[in-house]
Amino acid sequence: MAKIKMTTPLVEMDGDEMTRILWQEIKELLISPFVELNTEYYDLGLPYRDQTDDKVTVEAAEAIKKYGVGVKCATITPNAARVEEYNLKQMWKSPNGTIRAILDGTVFRAPVTVKGVEPLVPTWTQPIVIARHAYGDIYKCTETQVEAGSKAELVITAPDGSQKVLPVHSYNSDGIVMGMHNVDSSIESFARSCFNYALDTGMSIMFGAKDTISKVYDHRFKDVFNEVYEKDYKAKFEQAGISYDYYLIDDAVQRVMKSKGGFIWACKNYDGDVMSDMVASAFGSLAMMSSVLVSPDGNYEYEAAHGTVTRHYYKYLKGEETSTNPIATIFAWTGALAKRGELDGNQDLVDFAKRLEKASLDTIESGVMTGDLYLVSTLENKKKVSSKDFLLEIQNRLKTAQ
Repeated sequence: MAKIKMTTPLVEMDGDEMTRILWQEIKELLISPFVELNTEYYDLGLPYRDQTDDKVTVEAAEAIKKYGVGVKCATITPNAARVEEYNLKQMWKSPNGTIRAILDGTVFRAPVTVKGVEPLVPTWTQPIVIARHAYGDIYKCTETQVEAGSKAELVITAPDGSQKVLPVHSYNSDGIVMGMHNVDSSIESFARSCFNYALDTGMSIMFGAKDTISKVYDHRFKDVFNEVYEKDYKAKFEQAGISYDYYLIDDAVQRVMKSKGGFIWACKNYDGDVMSDMVASAFGSLAMMSSVLVSPDGNYEYEAAHGTVTRHYYKYLKGEETSTNPIATIFAWTGALAKRGELDGNQDLVDFAKRLEKASLDTIESGVMTGDLYLVSTLENKKKVSSKDFLLEIQNRLKTAQ
């Protein structure tokens, strides 16, 4: 059959380590044989980010704003050890954080459920969607080390030049200090994205923060959510038969653990980062999580929600066989291709994305799976295969489905 054509480019952001290897194989085996792929390519691998002083990350984000849809491979956020390993100019910030700050919006992460992989929490019979605020907080913080005898202060300079000085800490010993921020406009966009997503999916939503301790910062999130809900969404929610509730974050966690699932859990940036990994792992694997950033002005960035699988990468470099789960990366591609097709009115592209997702899940449910799923699958007849063989099995199913 003729390949499916694409009109508008998709912004493609390559990544690091094992996921970079899988990225290329997914394109070669599962997409290029069926789609005349049209992408604007950006290399977000750590060496090239360092070479360009991280300008390539900003350029990629701006390209998403231009074309509307992007797909991103997992990337390294360097720590001190990575700076030494890669001989970096500096400890570059998280590329995800940079892109999210430019696009704003909300990250929605949902577990990819499959027959034979039961959640570790027995009561979870339905997926839990994590809605993660994608701007500010620790991901855009300013931080530094402080020597003993220093005094840290928070200085706010008003538009008229007047200043408010708030004491932070007087240091009797060496220490550290951090300043972070958020803005009402982004918090409101976060709230509206969450409420709209809840209405679209027919799912109730809860939001958790720590307003009893953070009586200004976290309390502002609580207030904005409540104001937006009461003004513009309460009546719509009541008509749809769904609910919105606010809880302290620790109360929210215990409610989640005792729930049956089937709802949206809205989290601040850092909370969402952590809790999405917890939910993904509990549903089977960190590699079984879809993730999309939805910006207020209608831009979409799809990504794999996990890391670069460093341990498997070093096995790969030694020539050893690896069994890395590519599902999250495949679903990043299918999400982006489907959205590109939807925006361009290209139904063939949308249908292909759905076929690829089905072929991927059918492969697992047939008993052919990667090592992470093999360890937790309850299927009687199951077989652990390498990453490459897993992708080839999916390819065979795709060809059969044509």
